Amino acid sequence: MIRQRRGPANRLGFAVQLCYLRFPGVILDADEPPFPPLLRIVASQLKVPVESWNDYGQREQTRREHRVELQTVFGFQPFTMSHYRQAVHTLTELAMQTDKGIVLASALIEHLRRQSIVLPALNAIERASAEATTRANRRIYDALSEPLSNGHRHHLDELLKRRDNGKTTWLAWLRQSSAKPNSRHMLEHIAKQNNNDHI
Repeated sequence: MIRQRRGPANRLGFAVQLCYLRFPGVILDADEPPFPPLLRIVASQLKVPVESWNDYGQREQTRREHRVELQTVFGFQPFTMSHYRQAVHTLTELAMQTDKGIVLASALIEHLRRQSIVLPALNAIERASAEATTRANRRIYDALSEPLSNGHRHHLDELLKRRDNGKTTWLAWLRQSSAKPNSRHMLEHIAKQNNNDHI
């Protein structure tokens, strides 16, 4: 298929575009030079000079035709709104376990590569990850708050009020770690336990 292209520049350009579509799964921009080691390897395999890259795609139509042919023959799909919605749905399950954006973005990229979907711009990946995190947070909130009675909710709201001394909230006080053991700290620890029991 590659050897059917006319001239060394078109053969090299076609092959390099195929490499980029396979991994990392992107379309090489017209003004973006390919990774030099990759260019050298592909040129060597095709037995064409590396410099012939400079003559490739002087007509944007040639590049576009090559991209369309590669996508048709090898089944690469452009990233669409339908893929975006599916990505958010898939990522929401993972976002129930982690809120780390890099983990979600990496999982999405791997998912798209497995499906032979051309990777979208980085901001689309970030947006899908953020939306999945928001949906997961809502689900977690609903799962935690649904079984609570009005009494439980009232007690939890009370934890956000300031203590009598006015310096900290009850929640901040409960979260403080115990200091070294002595009678005063033991009494404070017991008070915290009693407060927890009321919730």
